[in-house]
Amino acid sequence: MRERDRTALTALRSTLAAIDNAEAVDTATRAGAIEAAVGLGAAEVARRELSDAQVEAIVRAEIAERKTAASEYEGVGESARADALRAEAAVLTAQLG
Repeated sequence: MRERDRTALTALRSTLAAIDNAEAVDTATRAGAIEAAVGLGAAEVARRELSDAQVEAIVRAEIAERKTAASEYEGVGESARADALRAEAAVLTAQLG
């Protein structure tokens, strides 16, 4: 696997996980064990549907987090890790374009 593909894969997987987490239903809104319906799948709750703007905001937040972390790594002399995070941020930025 090429190194650029590995960088893209890492960035995209973690961003998809962030989107997946944002779609999760708050546990406070789910029924408790005593109130739960009976039967296979009866207690399942539909995931939240995010708008395009919400997804874009999550991706932009992921980019910002990577840039901030890269600056912090650069400050402590971890330039290799900083470069990797900047490369991931570039991949995500390209996906928004």
